[in-house]
Amino acid sequence: MLSIIRIVLVTLYCILACIFGCIYCLFSPRNPRHVATFGHMFGRLSPLFGLKVETRIPAEAKNYGNSIYIANHQNNYDMVTISNAVQTNTVTVGKKSLIWVPFFGLLYWLTGNLLIDRANRTKAHNTIAQVVNQFRTKTISFWMFPEGTRSRGRGLMPFKTGAFHAAIAAGVPIIPVCASNTHDKVKLNRWNNGLVIVEMLPPIDVTQYGKDQVRELSAHCHALMEAKINELNAEVAAREAQMREAKS
Repeated sequence: MLSIIRIVLVTLYCILACIFGCIYCLFSPRNPRHVATFGHMFGRLSPLFGLKVETRIPAEAKNYGNSIYIANHQNNYDMVTISNAVQTNTVTVGKKSLIWVPFFGLLYWLTGNLLIDRANRTKAHNTIAQVVNQFRTKTISFWMFPEGTRSRGRGLMPFKTGAFHAAIAAGVPIIPVCASNTHDKVKLNRWNNGLVIVEMLPPIDVTQYGKDQVRELSAHCHALMEAKINELNAEVAAREAQMREAKS
């Protein structure tokens, strides 16, 4: 019964948010400020899924300027967990097929996100070139999932290099954002689904890397994120165990 109530409430919330969001965005379409607004709006759904999301963002993050954010991509629950960390004037780079998702697809485009055709290598490279050009003319940041797909419990997957090519070409820092494990964590018929920690790491200076060191930069970021995710998973496990002991 609880799962049915949750599904109905989430569906209604998302449909209404998308409809009114599209109307709102028509007054300033493709404005990058909209992405954080609606990302945080979807983030408010986390308690409805029985999740407590703890978001750790450095106080100085608002002064980072143009950057590329990279985050681990686990499953659809990223929309209510890691979305809380999206900063103002940050747009995401998502797959082109998102535009066909009912209600959400139009909002995704109107808020200013960038759609990439991963099946077409030439078009994908052109999208990265767009990212670099926008860095030179706008106050804007980009949010990417370098794994390129949902990991679905397989750990941090190997990174594709697009985000790192763009960062080196534009000379902007990379900022990793890590979320603790959510795979098989949410049971819709369970009232309390525990804790998720989302943490933003310090910016990584890319100026020391050349165009021929993209994979080296990618490997460095992967190692940092993998270590942090393991650390967050251990912290979540310890804190949830303490809460269970306190209740018993």
